[in-house]
Amino acid sequence: MAAAISPHSSVSTHSSPVPTVARRPIIAVIGNPNTGKTTLFNALTGLTQHTGNYSGVTVESALGELSIDGTRFLAVDLPGTYSLAPRAPDEMIAVSVLLGYGKGVTAPDVILYVLDASNLDRNLYLLTQVLEVGRPVVVALTMADVAENLGLKIDTKELSTRLGVPVIPVQATRRIGLPELQHALGVAARSEAGPTPPVRLPDAVTAEVTTLTGSLAQLSNGANTVPSPPRFLVERLLLDAGGSVENELVQHGGDFVRILARAARDRLARLDIHVPQIEIDTRYRWIAEVAQACVRQPLTTIQDTWTEKIDQIVTHKVWGLLVFLLAMAVTFQSIFSWAAPMMEAIDAIFSALGDRVGGMLAEGPLRSLVVDGIIGGVGAVVIFVPQIAILFGLIGILEDSGYMARAAFLMDRVMAGFGLSGRSFIPLLSSFACAVPGIMSTRSIDNHHDRIATILIAPLMSCSARLPVYVLFISAFIPAQTVWGIVGLQGITLFAMYMVGLIVAPPIAYLLKRTLLRGDSMPFLLELPPFKIPAWRVVLFRMYDRSWAFLRRAGTIILATTILVWALSYYPTQPQLTTEFDAKRATATTEEERAQLDIAEAGARLRGSYLGQAGHAIEPVVHPLGWDWKIGMATLASFPAREVIIAALGTIYNLGSKEDEGSIALRETMRAERWPDGRPVYTPVVALSVMVFFALCCQCGATLATIKRETGSWGYALFTFTYMT
Repeated sequence: MAAAISPHSSVSTHSSPVPTVARRPIIAVIGNPNTGKTTLFNALTGLTQHTGNYSGVTVESALGELSIDGTRFLAVDLPGTYSLAPRAPDEMIAVSVLLGYGKGVTAPDVILYVLDASNLDRNLYLLTQVLEVGRPVVVALTMADVAENLGLKIDTKELSTRLGVPVIPVQATRRIGLPELQHALGVAARSEAGPTPPVRLPDAVTAEVTTLTGSLAQLSNGANTVPSPPRFLVERLLLDAGGSVENELVQHGGDFVRILARAARDRLARLDIHVPQIEIDTRYRWIAEVAQACVRQPLTTIQDTWTEKIDQIVTHKVWGLLVFLLAMAVTFQSIFSWAAPMMEAIDAIFSALGDRVGGMLAEGPLRSLVVDGIIGGVGAVVIFVPQIAILFGLIGILEDSGYMARAAFLMDRVMAGFGLSGRSFIPLLSSFACAVPGIMSTRSIDNHHDRIATILIAPLMSCSARLPVYVLFISAFIPAQTVWGIVGLQGITLFAMYMVGLIVAPPIAYLLKRTLLRGDSMPFLLELPPFKIPAWRVVLFRMYDRSWAFLRRAGTIILATTILVWALSYYPTQPQLTTEFDAKRATATTEEERAQLDIAEAGARLRGSYLGQAGHAIEPVVHPLGWDWKIGMATLASFPAREVIIAALGTIYNLGSKEDEGSIALRETMRAERWPDGRPVYTPVVALSVMVFFALCCQCGATLATIKRETGSWGYALFTFTYMT
């Protein structure tokens, strides 16, 4: 009996889909990369945007809400793609969402296609495919100002007539055209029928699609009880030999699906119709006609524009690398220069809050939990929000200006020597924010071995959770002096810590690609967007988004871990110490003696606590690194999430100090920490050892879970944890 083909099978085989949103009208936003799609999405959804799973699809996408004529719409920003002939997992996801194909996947009520006016020929190719999906479509024409600078003028009325859908010129950063676009989306969403596809493939191809659709319909357990895949998918099966659609349908329908598709292609070949070339030729002939009718071009082409002159430098194999390193060095130097005043203000706020709350509560466990545990621990982490905001603000400027695409092109040459391609650069760059979305973005890599290798080295990139650790130890133990009177030593050290992962990752990728993941890499093709002034709305939203994500972690996993560390540090209560030190205080004659007894009692309680007992047990293991038991226990507590070490140290040192020192900055307390023989616990060398450990160790449960989900195996997750730790 032939295997059944089910249109309800999930496009991802790695995990069960989890619906995250209630049913409401849906807008799917799609377009080529670098068309201003994300900028437009941000302008439409504003602060309602968040990252989550679209219903039935196990990849994180940007989701947002907008109100049109009193109706709340859900918008989903699909991965940028050049065609609906999927070769990579993220391209298949775009197809499944547009068609509503897959278990739990809801088709959009309207498709918003973002069309770059300055690159009409290439952008129209994907649009001709989107118009065949069968859903209402609205086109947002972006980059009109760039097109005008190139001497191009688009006749939007004629273009709309040719496409059969509304075409709305917009400038998202200035919010020009957004009301008209929203109105068009509202009207289209109320329509049930999609536009008539403007491109018609040869009759022989259409006939084969019809025949193949009928044949697949019979592969339903012999009883025709399960509907066949949508006609659009059958067309893609025919035209995209070896593509993701063929692999998906073969997975659920067996090899007979591939046999049917090959037979159809062979019949077309005997008619001198070859796929996929026939589709490419047919679509571009239509595009050429549309461009001739709708685009007025300049009589002469200006050669060697200022953008091209800059590209000659920033993509140069030597000068380009120097520019990249300089840009990164300036970024990290700015973190210390600009964040210090804001850090001091936040520190003062939490110190005052601790004093105020401490004065309102009676002595006892509750006061200790709130002041030493929650305020002292979480406050020690929140103080680093300015660095997070500044880092991602500067990276946002580099991305939105168009520079990061040049960096990806530049890195392709470097990464080729280690068995990877420039396709891996963007996921690795994303991992500097967080390894989870970085790993998920590897779905754009169509070479399986390259994708797995990129996933396995992505956690080596220094994510935002590592930044507070670096900043704490650098600001506390690296001198604030300049080198050559220009560059700060602290900024150089921070830059070096980010380089640790970049230096270690390539050799590991090289070994993986020549052993476990042997195979050639695919060529890297990249469209370089024009340079432009960054949209400050986009940059500010990026700063807000990453800072808020950091604060959410401070209010969840960090808070929970802080309470756990406090409990282990506070209990058992050790009443014998109270009796012992009360007797000593009764005989003390000066305030200084009583203060010293307070410090001694706090230290004795911490050493006798559950945390202290466990810490002394592991101290022989960490002592060769120059660490004491407090560093060891704080590091151990940080394995669920790296930044927990800040909260853990804040809690430990608050409980291990005299009562009125809770407001002292954590770094000052750490500087004063001593071994029993009087030597400082922390030195620049010890600080560097802690930072290198955090740079290379895999201390993130979410990252390991994501590796398992994306690879389908706990083996890769365990391998990553083992080789990094």
